[in-house]
Amino acid sequence: MTPTVIFLLQFAMSLFVFALIAAWYVAPWLARLSAAAALSILLLPHAFRHIGMSFLVPNLNNGGLPEAFATSASYGDLLSAFLAIVALIALRWRSVAAFPLVWGFNLLGTVDLVNALRQAEAIAYFGPTWFIPTFFVPVLLVTHVMIFARLLKADRPQIASA
Repeated sequence: MTPTVIFLLQFAMSLFVFALIAAWYVAPWLARLSAAAALSILLLPHAFRHIGMSFLVPNLNNGGLPEAFATSASYGDLLSAFLAIVALIALRWRSVAAFPLVWGFNLLGTVDLVNALRQAEAIAYFGPTWFIPTFFVPVLLVTHVMIFARLLKADRPQIASA
């Protein structure tokens, strides 16, 4: 198998397994929590997205990692981590800005991941950073979907009462 096929297989299997975990265990548990508590839990993995800065470390990839990929993935992840932390703090402080911050983070973070995933030319150069897109990114994608679902559910009562 080629590295691209192996990558796609690992990515797809991780995404599938994390989606099952989310559907069977995490979503039912989070459904019992307030929106703020559930969103806080879902934001936690994103607070670690600074790990994406590893793409800028030359000795952690096989050399030749496209600069456009490394730069956009690294700084996109860093910004996403920062926004996730700000949203977490806003949720904890019960700020009126909390839900808009979560929306902003989730939109930007999703776009960042989709942008990185579309750059398949980088696959052959990941080296030890291979596990970021094949293990960590599926977790992030699943939690992004769960955050969107919870935000949409949380917004319904506010719209209905307006």
